[in-house]
Amino acid sequence: MARPVRMLVVALLLAAAPGLAVAAGPGFPLEDSGADVGNQPSLQRGAQLFMNYCLGCHSLEYVRYNTLAEGLGLTEAQVAENLQFTGGSLHDTITIAMPERDAAGWFGQAPPDLTLIARSRGEDYIYTFLKSFYVDPGSRLTGVNNKVLPGTSMPHVLWQLQGLQEAVYRQETGPGGERIEVFEGFELAEPGSMTPEEYSQAARDITAFLSWAAEPMQLERQRLGIWVLLFLAVLFVFSYLYYKELWKDVK
Repeated sequence: MARPVRMLVVALLLAAAPGLAVAAGPGFPLEDSGADVGNQPSLQRGAQLFMNYCLGCHSLEYVRYNTLAEGLGLTEAQVAENLQFTGGSLHDTITIAMPERDAAGWFGQAPPDLTLIARSRGEDYIYTFLKSFYVDPGSRLTGVNNKVLPGTSMPHVLWQLQGLQEAVYRQETGPGGERIEVFEGFELAEPGSMTPEEYSQAARDITAFLSWAAEPMQLERQRLGIWVLLFLAVLFVFSYLYYKELWKDVK
């Protein structure tokens, strides 16, 4: 195999690596998030939910508050009034006040920064994770567990919105005749302030916001990419016509 071809194959494998890592996870099926980073109302709702429910533990330290105004279609005054609860400058990055050492002591490990979570895990992972908390009396720390990330130390901070759900299992016979439990789905044990449909939309909004936060310039990049491809297509046509004209007498 020629060296340029080998380099291309390696590059493609590296580009696919994040997706392969998600697919090789614990095996819990991920739902299609349907998140749309081009939907500004969804991004605004997601930002509001994140700031109210997630920012106490999780930072977005590579995003600045004024970037929210630019990307979410808000004025700086709206960001300062509705999304920036810590005061300070709009040029500050979105950090948290919780000391990392204290957080590690409380939760077993410090909650990670979520700026790049959508790129490292994928939108479907985030969406399904937000919808897969269930009551688990065996979890002494938080009282809940998560099917996407078993043993998570993260509490279900959105429980007031979703409510509390229980995992439902059915009994089956294993290959050796043993009885095994097979996960069947979730059952709402205590309703929240939102209907299941409304909560799904809220999870979709948070997912869209985190996807945008991972790459605020992605819509601009995609827009420019379309123009670049169109330019290359036109250039190809003219180059081909020039080639035909240049070589017609030779042939």
